[in-house]
Amino acid sequence: MRLLPLFLLLLAGAAARASDDPFLSGAANHSYNIDCGGAADFTSTFGRLWLADQFFSSGGAAGMVAEPHRFPQPQERTLRFFPPSSVGKSSCYSLPLPPGRYYLRIFSVYDNYDSKARTPSFDVSAAATLVLSFRSPWPEPAARYGAYSDLIFPSATQPASDVCFYSLSTDAPVVASIEVAPVHPLAYDGATTGADLVLVNYGRVTCGNSLFGPGFTKDPDAFARVWQADVDFKNNDRTYDAITAGGRKIFGSNQPPNYFPTKLYESAVTTGGDASNEIEYLMPVDTRLSYMVWLHFAEIDAGIGAAGQRVFDVMLAGENVTRIDIFKQVGGFTAFKWTYVVENLTSSTLSVNLVPVVGRPILCGLENYAMVPLEMRTVPSQVAAMKALKESLKIPARMGWNGDPCAPRAWDAWEGVTCHRGDKGLVITQLDLASQGLKGFITDEISHLKDLVSLNLSYNSLTGSLPPGLGQPSLVSLDLSSNEFTGSIPGTIGSSKLQTALLNNNQLDGQVPERLYSIGLHGGVIDLSGNKGLCGVPTLPACALFWEKGGLNKTGKIALGASFGFVLLVILIVVYILCIRRGPYDYDFEFPQDLTCKYAFSINFSPSAYLQMNIICDLNLLKFHHMP
Repeated sequence: MRLLPLFLLLLAGAAARASDDPFLSGAANHSYNIDCGGAADFTSTFGRLWLADQFFSSGGAAGMVAEPHRFPQPQERTLRFFPPSSVGKSSCYSLPLPPGRYYLRIFSVYDNYDSKARTPSFDVSAAATLVLSFRSPWPEPAARYGAYSDLIFPSATQPASDVCFYSLSTDAPVVASIEVAPVHPLAYDGATTGADLVLVNYGRVTCGNSLFGPGFTKDPDAFARVWQADVDFKNNDRTYDAITAGGRKIFGSNQPPNYFPTKLYESAVTTGGDASNEIEYLMPVDTRLSYMVWLHFAEIDAGIGAAGQRVFDVMLAGENVTRIDIFKQVGGFTAFKWTYVVENLTSSTLSVNLVPVVGRPILCGLENYAMVPLEMRTVPSQVAAMKALKESLKIPARMGWNGDPCAPRAWDAWEGVTCHRGDKGLVITQLDLASQGLKGFITDEISHLKDLVSLNLSYNSLTGSLPPGLGQPSLVSLDLSSNEFTGSIPGTIGSSKLQTALLNNNQLDGQVPERLYSIGLHGGVIDLSGNKGLCGVPTLPACALFWEKGGLNKTGKIALGASFGFVLLVILIVVYILCIRRGPYDYDFEFPQDLTCKYAFSINFSPSAYLQMNIICDLNLLKFHHMP
């Protein structure tokens, strides 16, 4: 997908009103303004709190545009870039958003920050769905002054949603700012599209007016949208006239769920010259997608006072889709919205034509949104398991384990991870992390990877014991060779599907489970060499008499219990003789304070288990007193 910049940097100096700017509502309302690459928080001239990105970003490096004087706002001068050599193919910003719909705006700028004079190529995802693509070379205005892109997306069901950047080849993705704010759940036909689609802005224009919107001018938009001047989208081979409402009040604007601003309907364009002339706008599109087109009208000409005085047809991509009579629909000086979904496009330019029927057509504004289907995500339990493995295995940043492990499918951004489509989402089927210099351990959370077929962690420096969770019924190949694992082999390892088990060159001990060893007996491959403590199967030493599967067997436990019983019996007999059964000629024993007795009692749990108890007393110090 190739996206053109949605509107170029055109800033005005007036401040926005707090009550009209959703981005001023703050984190309590899940609204964030993130200064990418910024070192400290600050408040802008528009009253917005901008946050340094250190608590949102997964890494990368901070930079600054080559010529900061071009950018009046601080958040546009700093940037963050993500060299794939150090952070991998995927780098993400994690946004703490509860389930809902959100408006996301990204400012991207290059301005030769790295002195290489070459803009990078990269992709951007939201809600684990590929939504933006930047391809080198960028248009010169976008590269030099920056460009804004925005979209509406449903957040993840997890506590946070990720906005991720994917490196193409060796290019470093770059971003200058990220803004996010909640929107009405029914906005832009959210009742039917909210949960399944990302709406990506391919053009939002105000007709007969200049750019306006909160954070850019004093003009409010309760949705936080910025409306771009239409100069880059009009077919300038035609002639147009601009008209205004002349200060008359516009009714029906700024209403939920879309909150289209009143200023949008206070100006419009109509045709100039010949009365048969048309209004035509040319919108860039990707033919693989469908588009939600919104047209905004208001009859702001006081000379039109009845239905039938201004009638025109709307043609989209050459197809006549409706006939509009604004006054008949809503009367004069009242906002009127109309939307239509365009599908099966064959051209990279969508033509929007207003063709006169009676009088001249009129248009106040135009929006065009790509309807990007939400991609399937990784099963939540497996996402949690992979994040736990990322911590326990101490996965280095260069492997790019950020965002969703499996989505978007086009990238496979998590190095060493292979996924497939499952019944309830994407699932992890293979982990190949051999020779990555890992120094952690395997968490038992790996048990949640219910579809894991192959696991290869060989030739690392992993320590600790093997968790029972490794015994996945789906596992076919297990290679943990040449690490530093200790302890016994869990009896859970050895499913009917397991065909290869390489545990050689570790520090494992105890008896090898029969179900694991039977792999080799049924044509599979098993290697247990290089573990001095393993025993109990051919080619390995026999286990001690009382030893089985890493601990005492049943016989050993009986012997241990009998030993304790014998010691207890001896103690009871001594107590009985010395303290209870005394006759008239018995002696009373008085133990002097300097009598020395030493007790030694130990149990050594090892294949050569033994039980030892020593009682040593200096009997020469005992004094006997005859009892009359």
